[in-house]
Amino acid sequence: MSALPIHVVDAALYFLPVHTRVPLKFGTETLTEVTCARVRLVVETAVGRSAIGWGETPLSVQWVWPSPLPYAERLQALQDFCGRLAQAWRRFDASGHALEVGYDFLEHRLPDLLRQCNAARPPEAPMPYLAALACAAAFDLALHDACGHALALPIYQTYAPPFLTRDLASYLTPAADRAHDLSFQGLYPADFLRPQRRDTLLAWHLVGGLDPLDASDLSGAEPRDGHPVTLVDWIAQDGLRALKIKLCGHDPAWDWDRLLRVGRLALAHEVLWLSADFNCTVTDPAYVTEILDRLRDEEPRVFALLLYVEQPFPYELDAHPLAVHSVSARRSLFLDESAHDWRQIRRGRELGWTGVALKTCKTQTGALLSLCWAQAHGMTLMVQDLTNPMLAQIPHCLLAAHAHTIAGVETNSMQFYPEASAPEAAVHPGLYRRRHGSINLTSLHGPGFGLRAAEIPRTLPAPL
Repeated sequence: MSALPIHVVDAALYFLPVHTRVPLKFGTETLTEVTCARVRLVVETAVGRSAIGWGETPLSVQWVWPSPLPYAERLQALQDFCGRLAQAWRRFDASGHALEVGYDFLEHRLPDLLRQCNAARPPEAPMPYLAALACAAAFDLALHDACGHALALPIYQTYAPPFLTRDLASYLTPAADRAHDLSFQGLYPADFLRPQRRDTLLAWHLVGGLDPLDASDLSGAEPRDGHPVTLVDWIAQDGLRALKIKLCGHDPAWDWDRLLRVGRLALAHEVLWLSADFNCTVTDPAYVTEILDRLRDEEPRVFALLLYVEQPFPYELDAHPLAVHSVSARRSLFLDESAHDWRQIRRGRELGWTGVALKTCKTQTGALLSLCWAQAHGMTLMVQDLTNPMLAQIPHCLLAAHAHTIAGVETNSMQFYPEASAPEAAVHPGLYRRRHGSINLTSLHGPGFGLRAAEIPRTLPAPL
């Protein structure tokens, strides 16, 4: 008799604070600390057996909820919402495979919970849906991990029949211009994933807005903890071959200088690829196209390294429906913050976006469905980081290992809080240190996400 369907019988929530060794500047805010939400879900199988799954997501306040509100107020709201989610999951009676149960929760419970939360908040300061998704992700990840344990299989081996009873047509609708030739009937996530995962992935390094590039940028106040500080030293130590450059999006002179300096260093150190991330701060596509055209004309070798541009424009597409074809005509243009789910990706495609940056911090369920919709419509894929430490790093890297990404995976927690993941690195050393420009996933094996949580020597606080 199959272990499916499963249903959740208990949820435990933990908060793990982490401080950065150096500040991470992106957009208009700077991150110096983050609290990770870790979740332990207990599920019961059809044969009355229990299984446990773990999930974790950084509650990256500045990314999920850009706002002039004080950081502490936003963080507390996120933590309170996580508590609401724990209570809701304990009472949620849906059953099935994790993808099916996760979808039902996202569709039928999460919107109501967010409305209830915002009804109690000042009307001028609602919690964004992106923030609610980040809170929900830890629970959803734990659900998928538990499902794999219930089936005694790696979870990526279960994204097809006989484990799934609903095909993708139950969740996804083609774009209007593809309705005549595209159907999701009879298709499952496994049809859009690699038949075999990759155990070695190209690692993208994040060049934050405050990061020193070489010795000329040092102030003397940098940490002396044995880890590199300058970009040049990171390249030398980790053998980096791919750099993601954070830009400000409101100062073209600064952005140009930053792009040029990093680009010239990349050429000097034989880096293969660059990407540019404007973090939702640009309001006119001409801002981006002028920089790209100047780079093409004045620095063609740097321009040749630029693989894609990431989310320059405000992420609420309904409120800011900018036509961005002029940008995507020059370089692949990736939705990131805007890619809440496949419906928003569909809207982005209409506006001219050509790629999707997937993130497990928006739920494993949502990431899989977004991947399938985007790939079916010819959009390019990438898996991007939320500076994921500890357990959060593992499903993030596994998604990239199973997806047809344009080039590897972004992974940068080792830059900003390397010691935070020391217990997890004791079991999975290849995931928390980049060597020869890559990370290694061979330590991941067994059911669920292959976390091997029982082997990780971490002491958790009391659950909430």
